[in-house]
Amino acid sequence: MTQAERDELMAIVRELSYEEREVTLASGRKSNFYFDGKQTTLHAKGGLLVGKAFWKEVKAFAGPIHGVGGLTLGADPIATATSIAAQLEGADVHAFIIRKEPKGHGTGQWLEGRKNLPKGSRVVIVEDVTTTGGSSMKAVERAREEGLEVVGIVTLVDREEGARDNIEGEGMALRAVFTRTQVVGK
Repeated sequence: MTQAERDELMAIVRELSYEEREVTLASGRKSNFYFDGKQTTLHAKGGLLVGKAFWKEVKAFAGPIHGVGGLTLGADPIATATSIAAQLEGADVHAFIIRKEPKGHGTGQWLEGRKNLPKGSRVVIVEDVTTTGGSSMKAVERAREEGLEVVGIVTLVDREEGARDNIEGEGMALRAVFTRTQVVGK
């Protein structure tokens, strides 16, 4: 990812994903601003740049990395874009999706993309936004229960509200493409 591409991704995040308004976050906290990461990750150019940015961050972990994924729905477009960016560089890094509840029919599985990732596969959890890190750690726990070795977490935006400390306190590394401060300067 070039600096120009990173700057373009930052501009897309600022324009499409950042809003100043009262919201209740997944953590239950109230906030006067919101990052809707899906507005960027589902944007044609934004999705392409997200894949490149996440692949750059994933490569920073000790290899090999066999897969990228996380909790549906936020992680879905990120995992796919990252997998494609990796493939464009000749790396087989498969995407996977962790369901919020097991599939109600058929195999009853929690994890989609299972056949691409045998037990022991080394994976990175991806997120659009982290606040406290709770959702990321749920994804880590579920992936581990599925027999995957989680080597770290990458987020598009770290809101800088405790996620890094909480995640690192659990012995897991967090890499952020951007921080709230970088995006909004506050």
